[in-house]
Amino acid sequence: MPLIHLYKELQPGDPFDIRLPHAFSTQERQLVTLFYQPLTGSEPVSLYLTLWAEAEQMPKQQMTHYYLMNVLGLPIGKVFEARIALEAIGLLRTWKKENAGERSFLYELQRPLDADSFMKDPLLSMFLFSKIGEQAYRNLRQRFMSPVKDTAFKDVSRAFIDVYKPVHANIPSDLQVDTSPKDKQKVYPFYLEQFDFDLLQAGLSEQLVPSNLLTFEVREAIAKLAFLYHLTALDMQKVVILALDDDLGISQERLRKAAADFYKLTVSKEPPKLARVTDPLPVAEAGQKTKDQELQHYLETTAPVQVLRDINNGKEPLQTSVQLAENLIVQHGMPIGVVNALLEYVMLTTDMKLPKKYVETIADHWVRKNVQTAKEAMELARQEHDKYTAWKNKPQTSNKTSQQTKGRSRYQREEKVPEWFYKRNDNQEESTSSTIDFEKERQKILEMLGKSE
Repeated sequence: MPLIHLYKELQPGDPFDIRLPHAFSTQERQLVTLFYQPLTGSEPVSLYLTLWAEAEQMPKQQMTHYYLMNVLGLPIGKVFEARIALEAIGLLRTWKKENAGERSFLYELQRPLDADSFMKDPLLSMFLFSKIGEQAYRNLRQRFMSPVKDTAFKDVSRAFIDVYKPVHANIPSDLQVDTSPKDKQKVYPFYLEQFDFDLLQAGLSEQLVPSNLLTFEVREAIAKLAFLYHLTALDMQKVVILALDDDLGISQERLRKAAADFYKLTVSKEPPKLARVTDPLPVAEAGQKTKDQELQHYLETTAPVQVLRDINNGKEPLQTSVQLAENLIVQHGMPIGVVNALLEYVMLTTDMKLPKKYVETIADHWVRKNVQTAKEAMELARQEHDKYTAWKNKPQTSNKTSQQTKGRSRYQREEKVPEWFYKRNDNQEESTSSTIDFEKERQKILEMLGKSE
């Protein structure tokens, strides 16, 4: 059932209590307003601040959701959507009790992350960056982040065990702290188990990446980065190899940098964006797509290396083809959808070939025409098909005429989307059985990124 219909789980007459486990500060109110509000919108933050204000009153009394509807000026469905936004971002935990057909709720307010933790989280920081832009993001960092420490100073603080030692005492069992291992409390709900760590580790050499390097923090960072950049476990194998330092260690900062570099290399130079599941679709996507619109959407949202695989019936493309696509994105700044449309057009009109000079000639034309989307690229390719065919066959004679006509009719029929597009999902099973030389793989990726060691 879509989230937007889940408000049926909540009725105006349902009572609720509020729990405020900690006293919140003025700075935390600023963090909620400036860091969280751009992500959730104003209604969830208004709900949070209202619950906060009510939780501080003494004595506390149970209220119904009618009260929240009146204070916020929102219908019950909007109150519910605001609540689940707070739950998802880690500002609220909700408990429900049902008894004899009646239900009540307990809302427990959570402390917002401090600025340093927020900025270091790959999902939250990228989400905020995409919402407020680079300059506002820099201003927030400068305002809330601690200044860089003077490197001339060295931390000489003593640890707890350097100063204190345990004294055995007969402590009642009900007062003893439970020291049994537990999962680390997440700062906001995130399903770490959705990432396939078994597949990740199956393709990593124990000598190169020992399993003890994959601590909880590193695993959490891997899962979040894979979610953010829409990378598979096989993609993350390469990211992990890239993130290794000279001592074969892995830091979260190197992981973030490696994932960003890999994404720019294989997907897009533009940073990814996050959107709420319940956000309405754009008008163009709300209705049923035409076949052309489906293809355009695919070209806009798929990595060029995957497009090359799909067109070629799932076979791995040659490195020269991948390098050609990467150069168009990285060196020439062409949008990913335009590059994919160019690859598809050239391969379908040259009997599955990818002549470098011909591709670059069309690319140069599209750059000068300021083509920005797959749709624009496909329309221009149809309009200029005869010209492009002449460029391709300029030194050749007319005995290629039938081939040219065949290529033109194959691409110019707007109502027909190529067969490869509908067969692409049949060829995406990836094998992990082959043996990989990971040091060579790492060097290859570094070379692709223009780096060397």
